[in-house]
Amino acid sequence: MPIFEPVANFALARSTRNQPLDQIADSMAAAGQTLELIFGAAADSDHNRRLINHIVGIERWGQQRLRTALGEPLVIDEYDGYRPPRAATLPELQADFAATRRDTVALTCELGAAGAEAVRLPHNQIGNLSVRSWLGYLNIHANWEAKKLK
Repeated sequence: MPIFEPVANFALARSTRNQPLDQIADSMAAAGQTLELIFGAAADSDHNRRLINHIVGIERWGQQRLRTALGEPLVIDEYDGYRPPRAATLPELQADFAATRRDTVALTCELGAAGAEAVRLPHNQIGNLSVRSWLGYLNIHANWEAKKLK
């Protein structure tokens, strides 16, 4: 176990304040709406398109990892295959993010209904994270990266 793993689980789970997954879903939906506004106000630049592309790719990759808690086979891969096309326009990326976040919210509800919040799934760099920590990671990642928009 990487030494960072217990610290990451604590910090990421703390970000969700031990909320039930349905409340985390509501929080992620609200954060997604805020991010949609931020992305909508972003200038159409290569930097901003790359950044939103990255955010969408990480969130889709995380969704795939989270589906393992519902019985799908674990695939250890990188996020690159989950990114939108590099040629995607800013409006396409904005729509991709909105759809991806809706899918994350729906998946969070599924995980809650399945009682899967305690399942631990591997993150490539951090180690094994609980479902709750994974969701905290996805939300924190998107919010953090969005601060880099110009």
